[in-house]
Amino acid sequence: MLSSIGFPGLILILIIALIIFGPSKLPEIGKAAGDTLKAFKKSTNDLTSDVKEELTEVKEIIKDNK
Repeated sequence: MLSSIGFPGLILILIIALIIFGPSKLPEIGKAAGDTLKAFKKSTNDLTSDVKEELTEVKEIIKDNK
């Protein structure tokens, strides 16, 4: 999705964001976006590890029953 925007498009978006929010708010917005992505990544990793653990347990149960 971002590959279709291109470098000039990203610069335009940054300029518009700078005009709307001002230079003092952009670092706060960036930090909030980074924290959100970090939390999403952590929850995704937790969910993936839970599924892997369940799959391992099921495989062990099936192996023990044979």
